[in-house]
Amino acid sequence: MRKNLLGRTGFLISEIAFGAGVTGGILIKGDEAGAVRALNRALALGINWVDTAALYGDGASEATIGRHINSINPQPYVSTKVRIERDQMKDIPGAIERGLTESLKRLNLERIALFQLHNQLGDAVGDRPNLTAEQVLGPGGVADTFDRLKEQKLFYASGMTAAGETKAILDVIESGRFDCAQVYYNAINPSAGWSRAHKNWRAQDFSGIMAACFRQNMGVLNIRIFAGGPLAKVARPERLAVLTSGTDLDNEMRCAAAVRAALGDDYGPPAQLALRFVLGNHDFATHIIGVGDVRDLDEALKAVEAGPLPDEAVDKLEKLWATDFSVP
Repeated sequence: MRKNLLGRTGFLISEIAFGAGVTGGILIKGDEAGAVRALNRALALGINWVDTAALYGDGASEATIGRHINSINPQPYVSTKVRIERDQMKDIPGAIERGLTESLKRLNLERIALFQLHNQLGDAVGDRPNLTAEQVLGPGGVADTFDRLKEQKLFYASGMTAAGETKAILDVIESGRFDCAQVYYNAINPSAGWSRAHKNWRAQDFSGIMAACFRQNMGVLNIRIFAGGPLAKVARPERLAVLTSGTDLDNEMRCAAAVRAALGDDYGPPAQLALRFVLGNHDFATHIIGVGDVRDLDEALKAVEAGPLPDEAVDKLEKLWATDFSVP
């Protein structure tokens, strides 16, 4: 599996990363043997990055990693995240420091590769705790706290999730205060890679985010490759926390169905098709996939072996994006 440089961090990171979150949920479900099999299978495929967060299973994902991190070989890089809750806003530095301390304890590590802010920025989508750009960048805010903890050698690189209001996201990225960004990008909403959106674009417009990251030499990690599920399976997800504005689950299902109708079965089953699309954007250092079973990793390997979608397939997607996913 190809390894890519993660911005200015110096890390060489596998083009596929093991997502240990709720989507998939292999490290949360309580199947210890299955979790170990999945971690070992990922390493055997050349995956060297595991992405988790304190929120995932209320610490269960981190704890599962911690029980096995020192016995799996080679040991992967680990990234985790902190979300500052509404009742913690009066003491942002304290909330971050406590969150990191608890995560390191669960992970059974003294230091991690990447520590990331998991709050949405500006106006939040859904009922999520948000932060303003000033709370992130102002004196004594998130960035200052991250810098202090980084100097204490508790993590190598700092990061943020590019979610929430696009302007606030861009303000934080352009500050240059963070080493990495997790960026929303998939076949339903690839706007983060555009300079500007199509005139008929109805979903949240992330245009300019990738370009801003590269101006700051930030490492870029791809999240929501399957849009939380609709692009991976035909069945409607039982639960899906939509991460972007201008859409809802019904619309996400409509757009995913349009993608499948336009491309058919020529480029593999839905999950492979979705992954092959994002693999075509080489500006991402890695693409984080939610792992629910060892078979998910094998499907990812098939997508890597097949390679990015050909131009003819991308041209069909371009027509969908320009027409709000109307199928001829």
